[in-house]
Amino acid sequence: MASAEGQQHPLGIYYKIWVLLFVLSFFSYMVDYLEVQGAMRWTLVLLFMVLKAGFIIAIFMHVVWERMALALTILGPPVVLLLLIGFMAVEGKYTEETRFVYRGDDRNAVALTPSDIHGGGDHGEEAAH
Repeated sequence: MASAEGQQHPLGIYYKIWVLLFVLSFFSYMVDYLEVQGAMRWTLVLLFMVLKAGFIIAIFMHVVWERMALALTILGPPVVLLLLIGFMAVEGKYTEETRFVYRGDDRNAVALTPSDIHGGGDHGEEAAH
């Protein structure tokens, strides 16, 4: 049974995670310093970000020492939101590609201005002469 002052965790784990966070941050900065580009860049950046966030939540927010029900209550909704955002991104990409296939290359289309539609802006001066 837990005492009134709460659980005591060894300080060593906090120091180890703190050093690990610095190491992960170093790797994250090296991705930028070494100018990694494309999908590899974003994969590494997101991987390091998720690892750092996971260690912070697990250790510094004490989720690793909580009951499973409480941990799932805290972590469940953000995971579901991330899944839904991923599904929306996939559907958005599908919709964009479908429009491209059926409508043609309209990605470089130029928007018309009112002067293009009405034949220029000189109508007021012509009427005065």
